[in-house]
Amino acid sequence: MSSDHYSQQNDEDEPSAPAPLPTIPGLEPKDPPHSMSPDTPADGMGHTKPDPVYPVGGRILSIFDLLRRFTEPAYMVAGMSRLSDLHLTIGEPLRYRFDGELVTLPDAFPITPEMMERLVYPLLTEANRNKLRESQVGSIDAGYEWAQERLSFRINVFHDRHGLAVAIRVLPRRIPSLESLGFPDASVWKEIVDASQGLVIVTGVTGSGKSTTIASLLQYINRHRGARIITLEDPIEYVLESEKALISQRELGRHISSFADGLRAALREDPDVIFVGEIRDNETGALALSAAETGHLVLSTMHTRDTRGAISRLVDMFPGSRAKELASQLSFALSMVVGQKLVPNFEGGGRLLAMEILKNQPAISHLIRSGKWEQIYATIETHRSAGMLTLERHLISLAEQGKISKEAALRAANTRAVHAAFGMSG
Repeated sequence: MSSDHYSQQNDEDEPSAPAPLPTIPGLEPKDPPHSMSPDTPADGMGHTKPDPVYPVGGRILSIFDLLRRFTEPAYMVAGMSRLSDLHLTIGEPLRYRFDGELVTLPDAFPITPEMMERLVYPLLTEANRNKLRESQVGSIDAGYEWAQERLSFRINVFHDRHGLAVAIRVLPRRIPSLESLGFPDASVWKEIVDASQGLVIVTGVTGSGKSTTIASLLQYINRHRGARIITLEDPIEYVLESEKALISQRELGRHISSFADGLRAALREDPDVIFVGEIRDNETGALALSAAETGHLVLSTMHTRDTRGAISRLVDMFPGSRAKELASQLSFALSMVVGQKLVPNFEGGGRLLAMEILKNQPAISHLIRSGKWEQIYATIETHRSAGMLTLERHLISLAEQGKISKEAALRAANTRAVHAAFGMSG
């Protein structure tokens, strides 16, 4: 979304007014299809019926009508919606995230507390609704599968100073192939899916496509290896049906009480591949490393801006007295760290993956054991022949190919390397 969609307040003597929100051209409300009528029955899992309650452009829409926007053909690129999230906040009109930018639905009204409950509660089980009523502390993470439209959503509901607030992320109806995902070189993902053991971490900020990358890796293994795959997720995002592999997907809060407990159980269930939704604490981290050391391929995610940050954060989860021991264990168990960001596509909408690839070569293993995190980036840069790649190198390559703009590359970079490559100072 270009900056000329936003107005600027140039009067320094007066406080700046909020910039008017851009709108999505053509995203005007339409008549809802029959399948989204208020007569749609509850699903037997405690979900309530969705009522038309939200006024937009002279029409009254239900939450299903709003979620249907994610399926509009006009906003699809290669089968993936350019609309990724729906945000609801009391006192504000609803907003969609379109190519990474928040935009408002034309003629949308500010959401009232009553509207909010009637929009959100149909997506939650009775147990989760009760949690929200009982406490304003914390948040609810949930998944919702809309079988009629073959759509799944990840939902986070929380309280802010105005009341309930909600972020809803659509999960693509299909899992993209690894060939189409955007890896800088096919040898990277082939090395992961062919591995029989080791820890592979996919890291990035929220909304960088980590879940999609993991799902694509698991789906490839599912189709090409006679393996036992066990996933531990919060919540289950992509539904995987067993093909050549045998898959069991388990959800936090429904099938397991914690990732650590799920990992302990998984190790007794004859797994070949284990996916741990996220390494959040040292207990989960220690179990993941042990599993990777004992003949299992372990995939997981972390929330860091680069590959070096994933390694340092994992070690920092442990007390100082155990840091050296953990670093040594990690230097042997780690296979690869894939860092990623989504960058606006220069060729016609949507976003592309920019990746950083860290492989546990001897030089990296030595730096992990010695705790010299600050040297990891330079080592990635000097070991490109071994298949490693910095994020900045991939951004430069994408810009030189005309797939992203130089401005987008500069915004996504973590270091000044991109400025230098484009002959810029500052």
